[in-house]
Amino acid sequence: MARLHSELTVDCPCCRAVLVIDTNLKRVVEHREPERSDMPSLDRAQEILRSEAARREALFQQSVESERTRGDALSKRFEEALRQARDEPVTKPTRDFDLD
Repeated sequence: MARLHSELTVDCPCCRAVLVIDTNLKRVVEHREPERSDMPSLDRAQEILRSEAARREALFQQSVESERTRGDALSKRFEEALRQARDEPVTKPTRDFDLD
């Protein structure tokens, strides 16, 4: 692509990306990221997909198990609150009107 006279090419000092800036528009018109050295190769793609599928399955099984035990925990908390309510004496609640 032909460059215009109003375009500047700048290398970003932080991420090493190439930015093309149009001085007339006063904005970035093109952004090219640098080549990554840690990019996985296509030879390992099947292995990466398999490991990610196993991780998703483990997270799903963990959430299923936590939902299964969630009902038990809630029922225990309810029974304890009910037991505590039975042990407390019944008192007449005070109202703001009664304090006058």
